Amino acid sequence: MANQEDIKQRNWLRYTKLYFVISFIFLVSGVYAIFSWGLPLGLDFVGGAIVDYKIQNGEQIDSLKDKFEEIKIQIEQVQTSEDRLSIKTRTLNNDEQKLIFEIAKDLGIEQLSLQNVGPSVAPEMIKKTAIAIIMAGGGILFWVAIQFKKIIFGIAAILATAHDTTILIGSFAILGKFFDAKIDFLFVTAVLTTLSFSVHDTIVVFDRVREIQNKHGGEIENVVNRAVTETMRRSIINSLTIIIMLVSLVVFGGATIRWFAAALLIGAIAGTYSSPFVAAPLYVKLSRLQKKLKKK
Repeated sequence: MANQEDIKQRNWLRYTKLYFVISFIFLVSGVYAIFSWGLPLGLDFVGGAIVDYKIQNGEQIDSLKDKFEEIKIQIEQVQTSEDRLSIKTRTLNNDEQKLIFEIAKDLGIEQLSLQNVGPSVAPEMIKKTAIAIIMAGGGILFWVAIQFKKIIFGIAAILATAHDTTILIGSFAILGKFFDAKIDFLFVTAVLTTLSFSVHDTIVVFDRVREIQNKHGGEIENVVNRAVTETMRRSIINSLTIIIMLVSLVVFGGATIRWFAAALLIGAIAGTYSSPFVAAPLYVKLSRLQKKLKKK
């Protein structure tokens, strides 16, 4: 266990203002991107067209992609299985459907079907998902407050979780603008996974804070510094194993899962950062505020 001299040398809270400035920059950038460019919703949310082909080789796939680009119909997603190819695009009008059929005919490719489909994630489902996230946040606040016997633990955990979620959503608004990333149902899964990851890491730090307070007491700043120091190595090692795997999926994974892996990667990095550098300093700030209010 780290001794008191080591703990003084590792004064993490000394840089609280820097941590908050970094978070502020990412949060403001993300919120600006959301309101300026909007969220890049995928076919799961807005609907589109699905064109199925029977193919013989990879050259036919490349030829189809080139033709779609020539007629300025952006391909949202490509899926292949054995001799079948499925291309997903925005909703197509009658003229565009006829043009696509002619393209396949000219290339000697058999077009099996073409259909416009509605969004698979209905607005009602989006509303229910948002309500579920809010309820989950309230549940986390209540559970952490009960377990740690202080509501400020719960408030700090919820604020750190909101921090991570906002950064993830804002990042995809930016990625959608510059790299054509899309938000689909898998992205919702990534957001919920980020919530879980963030809270788990924060609870590890807070549990150590509580343990040190009960055993040794002392000023809240020293207690939190010691807790962060003693959990930092574990958090970094655990997070690196996840981050390395996700980086591999982003780089070498197929197009189907690349943006899902990217969302998980952003959430994992944000969650790893927020537990010691957002949640812990917030707990100290809230503790000081609570003391001032009690004195009044």
